[in-house]
Amino acid sequence: MRKPRQILRLVTVGLAILMPLSAQAQAPGGPPPKVTTAKPVVREIVETDTYTGRFEAVDYVEVRARVTGYLEKVLFQDGATVKKGDTLFIIDRRPYKAALDQAQAALTSAKAGLTFSQTDLERAQTLSRSGNISEQVTDQRRQASQTAQANVDSAEAALRQAQLNYDFTEVKAPVSGRISRRLVTEGNIVITDQTMLTTIVSLDPIYFSFTVDERSFLKYQSTLKIGMGATQKQNAAPIMIALTNEAKPTRKGLLDFVDNRVDNATGTVLLRATVENPDGFIKPGLFGIVSLPATKPAQGVLLPDEAVSANQDKRIVYVVAEDGSVATRDVQLGPKVDGYRVIRSGLKGDENVVVNGLARVRPGAKVAAEATTLPPART
Repeated sequence: MRKPRQILRLVTVGLAILMPLSAQAQAPGGPPPKVTTAKPVVREIVETDTYTGRFEAVDYVEVRARVTGYLEKVLFQDGATVKKGDTLFIIDRRPYKAALDQAQAALTSAKAGLTFSQTDLERAQTLSRSGNISEQVTDQRRQASQTAQANVDSAEAALRQAQLNYDFTEVKAPVSGRISRRLVTEGNIVITDQTMLTTIVSLDPIYFSFTVDERSFLKYQSTLKIGMGATQKQNAAPIMIALTNEAKPTRKGLLDFVDNRVDNATGTVLLRATVENPDGFIKPGLFGIVSLPATKPAQGVLLPDEAVSANQDKRIVYVVAEDGSVATRDVQLGPKVDGYRVIRSGLKGDENVVVNGLARVRPGAKVAAEATTLPPART
């Protein structure tokens, strides 16, 4: 069983441990605690909202065979950059060359028949004027000439089709951009409009699409004037986009498309920006974070987050008067701008606010304040 003197010693040690830091710092007769104060940053700001979206290619093409045949050559490297009109694949051309020659021969024959029928008709018309041939024979030769002309037209159409099929044996890039891997190797047969050979996506420029809720969309119509012009590009708004590995937005874009309706299922509106991508660094499918101006330019009061404390469900800051006494101010917070927290109400901007040493202050007590100046922006 412990002695009363030992119990008293343990109680004294426990009370010393549990004594609040502020009480220790402001023990009677001791010096006031030291804190750092600063005036809030007051300047013109624009509050922003952030949304997550995805980059999409402006042009996306599935390259398919337009004629049936055996794949003879592949003329690109997987993942290379190609230009519109570059030859990518060659399908065995020999059957289509034979069909082309046959169509050319058929056209030559049809033209010869047309020439003969026209000469025969002219002879009949001359004899008909002198009464040496009947009108029926003249009409028959006119019909033969018209049939020969139709045969020529049909042969020319067949030749154009044969020429198209022959040209389609060279599969060319329909757009410029980055090509994917080959999906069919040489020697395989490819089927018209069925066999997909590869895909091509354009990289510069590139789209960035995201959705916003209905309430925010109405706000942006006021601040950004989006979707209000006769053509949406008339009111294209500049925006900034950050990739998922970037702390700050670095990619500039133009918000130039707003969908024509609100999605009934989600209550959101699709927005799209066009982003320059000259180095091809951004790939379709990547996520990004876009910052949109949520307010018009206005004077704002800014403080670092560490200057704000919580008092139950309220947010407070500590203000130091000229005599060193501390008082609390209830504040309403906004979003972060340039590393600072926007103070929407509660401060005018000329107060001395405790920004360091909050654990050593309490309302009504005095402190030894050391003034500092906050930079215009924080990294």
